[in-house]
Amino acid sequence: MRSTQWDKDRGSVLGRALVLLDAFENENELRLTELANRTGLPKATAHRIVAQLVERQWLERDGSHVRLGVRVFELGSFVSYHRELREAAVPFMADLFEATHEAVHLAVRAGLDVLYIEKISGHRMLPVPTRVGGRMPLHCTGLGKAMLAYASDQVLDAVIQRGLPQRTLHTISNPDQLRQELLEVRRTGVALDMEESAYEIRCVAAPVFGVGDQLGAISVTVSTRRPLQPAQLAPAVRTAALGVSSVLGGSRPPHFATPS
Repeated sequence: MRSTQWDKDRGSVLGRALVLLDAFENENELRLTELANRTGLPKATAHRIVAQLVERQWLERDGSHVRLGVRVFELGSFVSYHRELREAAVPFMADLFEATHEAVHLAVRAGLDVLYIEKISGHRMLPVPTRVGGRMPLHCTGLGKAMLAYASDQVLDAVIQRGLPQRTLHTISNPDQLRQELLEVRRTGVALDMEESAYEIRCVAAPVFGVGDQLGAISVTVSTRRPLQPAQLAPAVRTAALGVSSVLGGSRPPHFATPS
């Protein structure tokens, strides 16, 4: 899907600029040659557009390396939907971190992916493949399953149709098993990731609601090397999510037809 869209976008100047910016998804920085290779643009074209984007501060350049610029951050901070959710969630995330001293994440659904919009991790380093602005699949993350359990049937069908690739041996790749797990999420109010997105990582997540709408999810992530189990964290995560929802005017999950 992405390559097809990129083929269409490369036909215009604006499209080529967007293709270059899209290449930084899940990447902190890229070499100019990598940018050209990833986008399929001629090197001269890529270099010229990069220079223009650097001039407008959409990109920053350090020698042969290029990264997203301050202008992307500035405009991103004005996205009201994410800003309001973050402002409501951060105090509860801070409380969760103080209580657990484990990594706390806040995410929203972006299409068929989890989009991380805030993270508190402290000094303890975990091999967690997450970053603010990064994406992960919905089906294999606690945050994703917490949101998918309350999404429409159309969203769940699209996730299944796209495929359920296994990131680890523990990833759910069977549609029926995923549907059953989502029913359990709706029953308990929390979703678990038991080394499904990355080895040695487990997490517990709970959905956050606004007025009649599911806005995102909050989670705590722990290492399998720690004695703390996700189930022990479930009440605290669920309480934090309910607190955020209350601030946003949606104290309880709305009714959806159960996945079938």
